[in-house]
Amino acid sequence: MNRRGTTLEIHTSPHIASGASVDHIMRQVVLALLPVTTFAVYLFGLAALLTLATALTTCLLTEHLLCRASGRPSSVPDWSVVITGLLYGLTLPPGLPLWMTVVGGVIAVALGKFLFGGLGCNAFNPALVGRVFLQAAFPGAMTQWLPALSPERFTTLPSATLTLPLMAPVYDATSGATPLAALKFEQQLTAGSDLALGLTSGSSGETCALLIAAGGLYLAARRMLNWRIPAAILLTVAAFSSCFHLLDPLTYPPPGFMLLSGGLMLGAVFMATDMVASPITAAGAVVYGVVIALVTCVIRFWGGMPEGVMYAILLANALSPHIDRLLQPRPYGTSGAER
Repeated sequence: MNRRGTTLEIHTSPHIASGASVDHIMRQVVLALLPVTTFAVYLFGLAALLTLATALTTCLLTEHLLCRASGRPSSVPDWSVVITGLLYGLTLPPGLPLWMTVVGGVIAVALGKFLFGGLGCNAFNPALVGRVFLQAAFPGAMTQWLPALSPERFTTLPSATLTLPLMAPVYDATSGATPLAALKFEQQLTAGSDLALGLTSGSSGETCALLIAAGGLYLAARRMLNWRIPAAILLTVAAFSSCFHLLDPLTYPPPGFMLLSGGLMLGAVFMATDMVASPITAAGAVVYGVVIALVTCVIRFWGGMPEGVMYAILLANALSPHIDRLLQPRPYGTSGAER
């Protein structure tokens, strides 16, 4: 207490000096995701709209109900679960049965976030936890894709979307292979312009690389994203794939295809940069990005599945605290052994 009667409060770091609160940062991330989300609805129509709405609603309700059940105030107003819901929905096939979307959303929030202690405590990206659960539990449904820009996308729904819970979905005859699947199983290379503009089949939000990159640049300019992580991922993928493409261009795709196809851009910009599950040191962020890139390339080139971004990010999430511990900066005036 000073002479004027004002109480001085002393806290440990971090000390917020910029005025950027948690909910403000989260709202900016949501804003950066809006173009990708809007384009997903334009590309796949009602199916994507229902999938995204179901994913978002499920995550919000799960977070609120778990907070109430545990006697905590609801953490929905901090907007973190909105990001989880949007990212989770954007990683799903737009024609996925809605009951499966609900199951994955509950898993994403309950196991991926709440079980670890909530905001600031999750060891893994919660949206990817929900997505990888669905991949393991319903592999058939998670590999059914809708063609982009279907003429009936705003007037009809895929037959599988409204499948009753625990019932086997029936899929429409027409489906579009993703660029990665077409390359791996049919040896067909998708045009780079289609990949950049998002005119391909795939998960709802992974197709348009340009919009994803624009959202990442916006967040980096606002200093709400560690640019080293996506830079390390993209540069490493480009370098690694270039070497193999030069060695055998008939077997290995060019770096442009590797960068623009699948979930690499969405994962590098919005998933890998999770502030809690990624390293905090500059050197650690680079190593973390390199690990994600290399694991992704290994799975794409030699794995049984066409895509490996989500597994690469979850593996790097597990390594993140160890990377930080090994690469923590040396305090001024001390030797390396005194850290």
